[in-house]
Amino acid sequence: MAKVAIIGFGTVGSGVFEILNNKDFTQKTGERLDVGYILDIRDFPGHEAERYMTKDFNDILNDPKVQVVAEMMGGLHPAYEFTKELLERGKSVVTSNKELVATYGPELLQLAAEHQANYLFEASVGGGIPVLRPMMSCLLANDILRIAGILNGTTNYILSEMIHHGKDFEQALKDAQEKGYAERNPAADVEGHDACRKIAILASIAWGKFVDYNNIPTEGICDITLDDVQYAEKLDSVIKLIGYASINKAGKIYARVSPMLVSRQSPLAGVDDVYNAIVITGDALGKSMFYGRGAGKLPTASAVVADMIDCVKHLKAPKRCTVWKRCGDDMMLPCEEKETAMFVRTASSKEAVLAVFPEAQIVDGVKAGEIGFVTPVLPEGALDARLERLEGIAARLRVLEIE
Repeated sequence: MAKVAIIGFGTVGSGVFEILNNKDFTQKTGERLDVGYILDIRDFPGHEAERYMTKDFNDILNDPKVQVVAEMMGGLHPAYEFTKELLERGKSVVTSNKELVATYGPELLQLAAEHQANYLFEASVGGGIPVLRPMMSCLLANDILRIAGILNGTTNYILSEMIHHGKDFEQALKDAQEKGYAERNPAADVEGHDACRKIAILASIAWGKFVDYNNIPTEGICDITLDDVQYAEKLDSVIKLIGYASINKAGKIYARVSPMLVSRQSPLAGVDDVYNAIVITGDALGKSMFYGRGAGKLPTASAVVADMIDCVKHLKAPKRCTVWKRCGDDMMLPCEEKETAMFVRTASSKEAVLAVFPEAQIVDGVKAGEIGFVTPVLPEGALDARLERLEGIAARLRVLEIE
């Protein structure tokens, strides 16, 4: 019998309990997974989990029979302190806490390695979508070249409503809130911070170096308008919030989160509603796409429980993620050096645009008094310098390259 504990009994934590309480994993692990404790500051009178409840973290920390703990608290503190103490005691920890992993990942992975424990976090990036484990096993024969993903279900739902139902941003956001897809304060989603932490984790795993989310340029979708959507349609494209990371031949990592113009030829273009998708490009395999529900009680809990099972199966020989190396600031490729094409809306005349960008693809007929155009692929710094010569720029969106 493997004794496990759950810290935090919110949406996902209760889903973890539901799965563990209703299923017998003996055939898959060789041992039963028995819940010993559930830590939460609240009371749950009459709930079937009530008999496992405790408000004292030390009950879990000091019980030598507890071998695996699911940290479902969210936030940085006290989740960080609890996780650190558990790993130092040799207890494995699994989590869906993207903020914690993206902030303290190097330290917690190092502690796990030093104390023969596991620190696993499959659910921190794609909810129920298996992507981290395949990166650390199935794709090991590949050098990963780039990652591009729709990493936030709330923003994808909002953009889908704008694209398919003609709702403006405010209407689509209100609808998302009424359906429970968006929080009352949706800033973490619509400003891109959630996707930023996720692409930081993906990049750190891909290249074994700690990519600090604080160093990733991040833009949200608050300024996307129905005019932008119509221009994209004329270009046989859609707008998606994309978490993007790549590495060049010199080993420099580039990462950013921003709304991008995505061609309908891309597999990401058809990912709608609250679904997430991540396209990983390897040098040997080429493109692989991981698709599914990126959030939700049971989808996310399924990934958490899978990590718990993995920990139980590897108690004597821990199965660890590679420790992420901390590197200097020169590890990151400056944005101005990254080559990209860009979609631009401007009040300048067609003649003025073609004088600056002779190769530009012009799009008009959407809004009176302006035109849109797609630039050639150039370093961002060179694009910025040329765009300064135009007047009345209303919007700029990077174009996701088709590989």
